[in-house]
Amino acid sequence: MDVYTIDLKFLDLTETIAAYLVVGPGGPVLVETGPGSTLEAAVGGLAALGFAPADVRHVLVTHIHLDHAGAAGWWARQGAQVYVHHVGAPHLVDPSRLLASAARIYGDAMDALWGEMLPVPAERLTTVADDDRIGVAGLTFTAIDSPGHARHHHIFRLGDAAFTGDATGIRLPRSTFTILPSPPPEFDLKAWEDTLARLRRAQFSRLYPTHFGPIDDVREHLDSFDSLIHAAAGFVRERMEAGVERDALIAQYVEWNRSRAQAQGLSQEEFRRYETANPLFMAVDGLMRYWRKMWEE
Repeated sequence: MDVYTIDLKFLDLTETIAAYLVVGPGGPVLVETGPGSTLEAAVGGLAALGFAPADVRHVLVTHIHLDHAGAAGWWARQGAQVYVHHVGAPHLVDPSRLLASAARIYGDAMDALWGEMLPVPAERLTTVADDDRIGVAGLTFTAIDSPGHARHHHIFRLGDAAFTGDATGIRLPRSTFTILPSPPPEFDLKAWEDTLARLRRAQFSRLYPTHFGPIDDVREHLDSFDSLIHAAAGFVRERMEAGVERDALIAQYVEWNRSRAQAQGLSQEEFRRYETANPLFMAVDGLMRYWRKMWEE
């Protein structure tokens, strides 16, 4: 078995969104599709490894957000079977609500960012639940329910490795600097704590986050990311309690993250790649929504 990282070159930036090609005894399996806007890079990366789209018969997506599953319908139309969390599955068959929600955020930038999102034909979709085993291409993946970032999120275990989507944060290559992907509406602090506890118990030797590339210092990363979730959530809560308005809070949150990046030696260009992979205004919106919900309850 071999695992290859395909750089999808999102918005012509390298190392922001990955897809993973896992080559087993029965052929290749694609984990994550990226958005429709990155299909050219995906197909090019596949060709560099000696494969054509028709060779990919199985596609696993960790969740239905556009940067992870936006091109799932295209792959299904090439003949692939798509495997996705049962909660998110209806939105791949009919992505109209998903696209309408994204359009409210991104407006005229939708096409440039995400490209076309085609529906996945129902017969090309396999719904997956917690602990389901997916036997494809001579390999066995196991789905691990992993809420916190989204309710419809799975980590896929393969041996002692895990394809973690957004469940282990945004960490780009050549750095341990990490930021929190907490877009609305489903960030859940307690659920994410439980997900990280489950990951620790699994004792993985390698993680493959979608943003971006393999992580081998697994325990250290999980502990650091756990601390970051609480620090980021606390940062936003304290300022909400102090009456700071959204726009000012976003500016403060960006500066907090920029200061953290600078302390770890990242350049402005490197920090921009992090912001491209994970827009920080959306992270603030998700955290604010979470605290308002907690206070209402």
